[in-house]
Amino acid sequence: MEAAAGGAEPAGGCAGAPEEPVVSLADVLAENEELEKEARAVLGGSDHERCSYSQGAVKRQALYACSTCTPPGEEPAGICLACSYECHGTHKLFELYTKRNFRCDCGNSKFKNLQCKLFPIPDEMIQCIVCEDWFHGRHLGAVPPESGDFHEMVCQACMNCCAFLWAYTSQLAVPTVTKVTSLEDERIVLNVKETEEQNREVKKESGGDLQGKIKEEEQVEQYNEPSTSSGSKCPETVTKNDKPVCKLQELQTKQSLKKDAATFWPSNWRSKLCTCKDCLKMYSELDVQFLIDECDTVLAYENKGTSDQETDRRDPLMDTLNSMNRVQQVELICEYNDLKTELTDYLRRFADEGTVVKREDIQQFFEEFQSRKRRRTNRMQYYCS
Repeated sequence: MEAAAGGAEPAGGCAGAPEEPVVSLADVLAENEELEKEARAVLGGSDHERCSYSQGAVKRQALYACSTCTPPGEEPAGICLACSYECHGTHKLFELYTKRNFRCDCGNSKFKNLQCKLFPIPDEMIQCIVCEDWFHGRHLGAVPPESGDFHEMVCQACMNCCAFLWAYTSQLAVPTVTKVTSLEDERIVLNVKETEEQNREVKKESGGDLQGKIKEEEQVEQYNEPSTSSGSKCPETVTKNDKPVCKLQELQTKQSLKKDAATFWPSNWRSKLCTCKDCLKMYSELDVQFLIDECDTVLAYENKGTSDQETDRRDPLMDTLNSMNRVQQVELICEYNDLKTELTDYLRRFADEGTVVKREDIQQFFEEFQSRKRRRTNRMQYYCS
């Protein structure tokens, strides 16, 4: 009894154990509100719906690392807030808080088995017209122009084999943007404003030189051209060189920039390649004679196939009508309509009776039709008195 009276243990715990602090509902709500406030402060400046890659290196944004897609030993990568929701929602993520000047890596080469759902890498395949192999657009060393801006492509390896093409790039090739390094992200988004500013700077720097060259060329042309003024001296006799001028040699005298990248060409560029004797020999040695054949292009092949199909699809009845005069056309159309009407009525009887049309039935119909036609023709004979 004494033990029970004097040494009773506190309910719910062992003797001497420290009491657990009591957490009130107000404290829980206050803590949650503080966490939500902190989350709004950190995540509020990031886009929750769109991948931030199209913005380039964002000044500052919330980032995450995905250990599911990039296990230990792989190249580190970061993803934006929107991709953490849409592309990595069920993955194990680590919050990196915020970082400056960072571009989202979701879907690029760092994620070998993942494609970004919000900003997928275009998987366009382009065929080289020389080797006729197919390449991903992002593996050509340069950003391909819009599909409507070029018609043919020559890959990096073929440009090295056909090095003479570099001389034509400044005048014929469609301009592209070359990748700076191989480690650069495969999805390049061009900043139009920066490109325009760079073009303006180049024009300013080279404007004086270009104007000077143009003036010099104009002076040379004026010097060589015969004068038509009455007070001028007789023009000097200009001897023409009978040897055909090689376009390639003229272009090679000018400085051409060679890049480790593919080149893209417009539709009519082949017709502007030099066809002098020396160039024809060079094409033969390189086994690229097809470059000067306009019918070799895929576009020419497709156009030929389209025209052939249209020819095959033509109605022979319409071709026959076009070869007749007006009276013959009217007579043929009337005969055709009569045949169509009578054959339809004849076949409708079999459909109504539910019987099968046999070969003998069709032969009988045409025999009767020819007989009725001869009777009509005989009644329509007229004799002049």
